[in-house]
Amino acid sequence: MKPSQTNASTKERVRKEALALGFGRVGFARADESPHAERLRAWLDAGRHGTMHWIARDPGRRSDPRAVLSGARTVISVTVPYYRGGWPSAPDPDGGAPRGRIARYAWGRDYHKRIRRRLRLLANAIASACPEARWLAYVDTGPVLDRSWAERSGVGWIGKNTNVIVQGEGSWLFLGELLTDLELDPDPPARNHCGTCARCIAACPTGAILGPYELDARRCISYLTIEHKGSIPLELRPSIGARIFGCDDCQEVCPWNRFAVPTSDPDFAERPDQQTPELIPLLSLDEESFRARYRGTAILRAKRSGFVRNVTVALGNLGDRRSVEPLSRTLTRDPDPMVRGHAAWALGRIGGPGSRRALESAASRESSEEVLVEIRSALQSSERAALPHRTEGDPEP
Repeated sequence: MKPSQTNASTKERVRKEALALGFGRVGFARADESPHAERLRAWLDAGRHGTMHWIARDPGRRSDPRAVLSGARTVISVTVPYYRGGWPSAPDPDGGAPRGRIARYAWGRDYHKRIRRRLRLLANAIASACPEARWLAYVDTGPVLDRSWAERSGVGWIGKNTNVIVQGEGSWLFLGELLTDLELDPDPPARNHCGTCARCIAACPTGAILGPYELDARRCISYLTIEHKGSIPLELRPSIGARIFGCDDCQEVCPWNRFAVPTSDPDFAERPDQQTPELIPLLSLDEESFRARYRGTAILRAKRSGFVRNVTVALGNLGDRRSVEPLSRTLTRDPDPMVRGHAAWALGRIGGPGSRRALESAASRESSEEVLVEIRSALQSSERAALPHRTEGDPEP
């Protein structure tokens, strides 16, 4: 058999095995420097990666799979759909208790281990055909530009919201890659089908999508509620709304997602109360209970302090006065100053006599200057909210 025939048969075998393993799409690209290498460097130079310092480590290696796997010749890119249908609309027996929103990809179990397991099985298929072949598998964790390789391998194009979109399927999907030193013919790159549509740019709550294909992670709600471990900038907190882990707005409005078909994959079945959970009980999560509740899910990525911080912000934005007492307890009892500070902000945003009393009481006992700054700012906010509305010509109060 000629080498080209062997190449084609091996490639077809890999493709068939990938589909049999539950991958939605599979594509092949030549392993060399990514065409997005310069854009990555410019993005990093502009500081748009925020506190995700690992992305800035050795961008040259991240841009070239040959620096990750010596002798790499092919990048095999795969997708796994995770769309589960619309948002739940179950009756609320608590009379409208405040609830948060969790991004779709985190409704079920953590995808990393499950997709990596499938990639290993796919690698076994390669090994059975070519025992000498070497490979490395990555699922959103290694020094690989996932979206760039998905586009270059023909799987889907990078949309204006910087997510990969698959024609006829949408963007509700996970990405994975196999790097191998086996040489397989590349597929044609994907064509971009965004056209003149800019709905994702208009829909971004914080203006994180600066323009087509340009994202400033520092303003992105997914970054702020998951990756960012410090204080959320004051000016961005109101725009976070009730989102406590991630944000799907730019995908929800994408016209291509009307073609998304709900997956029946049991690996990504939603867990009870992991789509729109009641918020107030989440304030009392300690380290142990947080890990117990979210064991095996992507939500652990936010860490306990980051997650409860997000919950306080959501409660402040919802403005439900039933939150005042539990937020007051968080303000005085939570062991993390960052969480206490955000609880103070939430009380200031809700306002009212109860919030003010809680803030004044906490100010007399708080030892962290970081929290005291938040308390003072919250008290000023509550004072402004308490002032009567003044029209032009009215005397100053």
